[in-house]
Amino acid sequence: MGVVMGFEEFQQVHAVLLASAGVPASLHRLLFEKLSADVFDGGSFFRIEPCEDGVQQRRLILSCESMAKNSNVFLIDHAWSFRLSEARKQLQEIPGLVERMATLMCVVDETEDHCDTEDLENGEETSRTEERPSLEAAIETAQEKANEKGQTLQWLELDDQGITDADLQSTKLSAKCPDLAGLSLWGNPIESADAVVHTVAGISCMRALWLNDTPVNTHHGASLEQALLKVLPKLEIYNSKVTEKYGQWAIAFCAGILGVEQPMGSSNGDHMLSDVTTLDLSDRHLQVLLPNVFNADELPSLTSLNLRGNLFKDETPASLLRTLKSLVTLQSLQVDIPGPFGSAVSIAEALPNLYQLNGMSVSKILEGDKQFLTSDLKPRLHIWSPKEPLSEQVMSAMWQYVLTYRLADDEKLDETPIWYVMDELGSALRHSDDPNFQVAPFMFLPDGTLRSAISYTLMWPIEDVGKGNECMRDYLFGVGEDKQRSSRLTAWFHTPPELFKQVYEVHCNELKQVKLMKGITDGSPTQSIHPSDGRPLRVYSDIPAVTDLLSQSEFILVEDVLMADIIWTHMQIDDEFQKEVGLQRHQYVNQFPGETCFVMKHFLAQTVQKAYGSPAWMQPTYNMETQLPALIGDYLARQEKKQDNLWIVKPWNMARTIDTTVTGSLPALLRLVETGPKICQKYIEKPALYQGRKFDLRYIVLLRSIQPLEIFLSDVFWARFSNNQYTTDKNSLSEYDTHFTVMNYGGRPLNHINAHDWVPEFEKEHNVKWQDIHQRVRNVLRAVFEGAIATSPNMHSPTSRAIYGVDIMLDDSFQPKLLEVTYCPDCGRACNYDLKNILGDGELIRGSDFYNDVFSCLFLNECKHMCPL
Repeated sequence: MGVVMGFEEFQQVHAVLLASAGVPASLHRLLFEKLSADVFDGGSFFRIEPCEDGVQQRRLILSCESMAKNSNVFLIDHAWSFRLSEARKQLQEIPGLVERMATLMCVVDETEDHCDTEDLENGEETSRTEERPSLEAAIETAQEKANEKGQTLQWLELDDQGITDADLQSTKLSAKCPDLAGLSLWGNPIESADAVVHTVAGISCMRALWLNDTPVNTHHGASLEQALLKVLPKLEIYNSKVTEKYGQWAIAFCAGILGVEQPMGSSNGDHMLSDVTTLDLSDRHLQVLLPNVFNADELPSLTSLNLRGNLFKDETPASLLRTLKSLVTLQSLQVDIPGPFGSAVSIAEALPNLYQLNGMSVSKILEGDKQFLTSDLKPRLHIWSPKEPLSEQVMSAMWQYVLTYRLADDEKLDETPIWYVMDELGSALRHSDDPNFQVAPFMFLPDGTLRSAISYTLMWPIEDVGKGNECMRDYLFGVGEDKQRSSRLTAWFHTPPELFKQVYEVHCNELKQVKLMKGITDGSPTQSIHPSDGRPLRVYSDIPAVTDLLSQSEFILVEDVLMADIIWTHMQIDDEFQKEVGLQRHQYVNQFPGETCFVMKHFLAQTVQKAYGSPAWMQPTYNMETQLPALIGDYLARQEKKQDNLWIVKPWNMARTIDTTVTGSLPALLRLVETGPKICQKYIEKPALYQGRKFDLRYIVLLRSIQPLEIFLSDVFWARFSNNQYTTDKNSLSEYDTHFTVMNYGGRPLNHINAHDWVPEFEKEHNVKWQDIHQRVRNVLRAVFEGAIATSPNMHSPTSRAIYGVDIMLDDSFQPKLLEVTYCPDCGRACNYDLKNILGDGELIRGSDFYNDVFSCLFLNECKHMCPL
């Protein structure tokens, strides 16, 4: 690499890139030196090791003595860079790539060696049987030990004794041991619920009973518990969980104060919890937090409390936090977030004395407006499948590892983003809400131009780190709840599904309650604007098809926009445009004010939902900038019902399927948010096909007036066909020629077929009548514009006339589905091909007359080859 610049020039050339990456100025010179010499020295400071507890990940550990905040910067290489449409092909064709990625992403077979467990278990069982004393002998031994201490038998453990129903009933336990406080029958082959209830009935002071790993518990769990609570009035612990009768005894047991050595505590039992500082009540089936137990008098020394895994169904967040607030010494709390206590922020705000919440500083939670903490969540790891090709497994797992950027220069932003995977060192950085390292993509320009660009990721410490500490980054650095952080973290973690299901249910209910408000459509009909003196209307246009084909004598082209009666442009006519060109009020333009309500995809969905709720002709659609929780809830609901779950992600305002993706992966959907504003729409998995290929329909709608509504449909329409046979096989989802139909860009084969040729064949193939389909399409088209007028009353303008391209797809029952509405559509096919009018008498419609017909309809009130909607 030939570096031809010095440090000062480096700073000047890379000023924007350095600022964007957020690299501290104190590290700029060190970064320059490492980039100049291509220094990858991370191996001298870090080591990579497998995670503990069987987690299928690796982690990065600091191996040097220490590293101070902002003291060093490291270059991370990119092991794989790709555009999404090319990813699968690269994995299949580049030697060694799929193997490296599979290793880096821990996509491996996790099967373990298994010994002959049946023989082992049989051997162990025989050994236990030989050594096991009789049930009577076990009880007698326990009683003798209690008598030696001058006590009656209060605690009896009979685990794995092979006790049967008959054995249990023969013990007459209530008569022999009337003072039992705790009884464990864990792991015995007891089957009869009646035998259990009959045996313990009468032991009025029993506080704890264990029947874990017994057939009777497996088959009669809930009903048996209710029966036992009726005969054991003081039962507080059942199968390691607290019961509805729990009180101080159960809490003292969980705190380790009471148990086998001291079953009942002191004689008076008052304030037995006074010395408890740490209390772990996780997964104890708590439904209520009793104020008479959880208060400063009973727990005056409590500083740390773990309540994870409890549902608290009988509480509200407010009541729970009110009880906890009374524990004035509490400094550390662990709970499920989100969960019964509410969000992390709401908990932190309600408990002013709290120092740590789920291991994180409360001050940092409040600063970052965190709703939940990922330290509480299980990572969303790849599930290994021996039947799935390695390349497909990498395609699935990669969403846990990829990052993205776009290339840009002074003139243009690259429309298609680049995704990349950091090398092994960078990919070992796991997530933390409280990170100690930061990473950022960086483009090094050795000679100062984009042609010489080399991409890296930079990594530097943002906190002091000690030897042996794990090095972690925030996967969503700088992203708060205002940008849907909690939802986006679902790409990496199993976040609580209830949060999203509730939002989805609310969303569905809102759509069901929508009632269409009728827009103002009254007004005088439009008239021809042709001058009474017979002069032609002057037209300014920057669209080649208009300047080439508008030949009707009533119109004449002019090059000066100020001289024009009609301005027909592809430019957005906003206030800035009007000011720049000096637009006059009497000049007609080919745009309506407020038309963004349907020509931008997210606004189109919003308009339809506001107007109609969820009509059958519009697929479920979500604005990914604001509606991720509802989208996740919809996805999870479909997953539970085992329904189709393919989705298509589209940029708000890009044409020609740029940066558009079809996927059934929830992590993929959520990561695609990172490449710009998008909608996510339920994919039409079963479209109508023409000879096995997918197609959509482009209709041209002319809008002449809002008040009154004057809307026309051109007789000219065309189909756009995919090049490949349609399939939803997973390995086909990245094939443009299978799932997309826009082929007149990018050098792809364009298979245009005139409607008068393919429609009769389609009717024969599917035994349908096109006129029936066409009428359903007409109804949808009119509904779209009526909905827009009802929800956007500011669209009216007497000097506006416009045409729109409306894309429709048919499902396999031949019902129309609205895809999008396009401003100033590409009408090349309408102009380049002559068409027999299949919607009328078969008259030949010449392509060269298309814009003559459009302008005549809009400005002269003539309807040749146009039908009112």
